Parts: sequence; structure tokens; C-alpha cells
Amino acid sequence: MYRQGDVLIVPTAEAAVPPRVAALAAQPRDARGRLVLALGEVTGHAHAVVGPGELRREAGSFGAAWLHLPEGGRVVHEEHAAIPLPKGWYRVVRQREYVPGAVRVVAD
Repeated sequence: MYRQGDVLIVPTAEAAVPPRVAALAAQPRDARGRLVLALGEVTGHAHAVVGPGELRREAGSFGAAWLHLPEGGRVVHEEHAAIPLPKGWYRVVRQREYVPGAVRVVAD
């Protein structure tokens, strides 16, 4: 497993990727050509992947994202060290927190 700030990246065997992921639309890259895993609401910084691949997101604020890197890649962020990722599939999960009466995705 890999963690960068409030983003958890879990290697997933291709056979374990749910079939519904194939029907999800690939997310567009940002203006810098990166696949953005999470955008900081406060700082504007991004946890993003550099390298060839696709990112697909399930609906909802708690929906998982699925990252496919056919050649590997790197997770980058303005305030964290880069993390190299080997080729393969990954499930991307945002950290959550409890506040009285609700559960929410952590704001960065």
C-alpha cells in the first residue's frame, strides 16, 4: 500500500478489479497532463499521477477511484516526496473523518 497525505493507494490484482469499472468514464488529465487523485480544497495543491494510464471514478463523495498504470508512474504533490508506483491496477481511497453527525472526506 502507498499513502501520500490523505490519499491511500492500494495495489489491486487485475482479476479483482470489479467489472463495473470498465463502464466508468476515464477522467481527463489536468492542464499539466496529470491524473489528479485529490485536489486540495484549501491549498489548491494536488495529489496526482504522472505517467501513462487512466483514472476512473465511482460516483459519490465516498466512491473509490481506480487507477491503471500500464507502465508504472509517480504520485506527486507540492508538499510531499514523489512515490514511484509499479505498473498495474490500484484502488484509490480518500481518508475520511468523523464530525458530530456526519462522516466526510478530509479537506486538504
